Amino acid sequence: MRIEALPYDHPHSQLLIDEVQQEYVVRYGTPDETPVDPADFLPPKGRFFVGYLDDRPLVTGAWRDHGHGTAEIKRMYVSPDGRGKGLARRMLAEIERTAAEAGIQNLILETGLMQPEAVALYKSSGYTPVPAFGYYAGHEHSVHLGKEIACPSTPSAT
Repeated sequence: MRIEALPYDHPHSQLLIDEVQQEYVVRYGTPDETPVDPADFLPPKGRFFVGYLDDRPLVTGAWRDHGHGTAEIKRMYVSPDGRGKGLARRMLAEIERTAAEAGIQNLILETGLMQPEAVALYKSSGYTPVPAFGYYAGHEHSVHLGKEIACPSTPSAT
């Protein structure tokens, strides 16, 4: 899979965001209503990624800074044609890598009980429960997870 950092409003980003919003409608009855500012995903405050397989945009993932060394993972999604190939795990690794490079020490996320594959991915990747936050903090189907990530070490002078 080839992963590119793209703007939130790039046509390939929007294609997959529209798909994931439809997925939320199927699973929850409504799209994700969390307020999102596309500028939140521009460096240095965040990043938005699209993953390509055979030059087809099939995967998205992003992070946005929440301050104090913490960033939130947003818009993790794999199109049906890309599922079951480990693409979500590869995107998650890219999110963690780039967030750590930007000085982020902790990643948090909100997902839902109607997305058991997402919950399983995050838990198997070391994410554990954190206090509820954000738009869906009090929602009965919300799952809030987080993980401490290692910042890349700086080379020592020799």
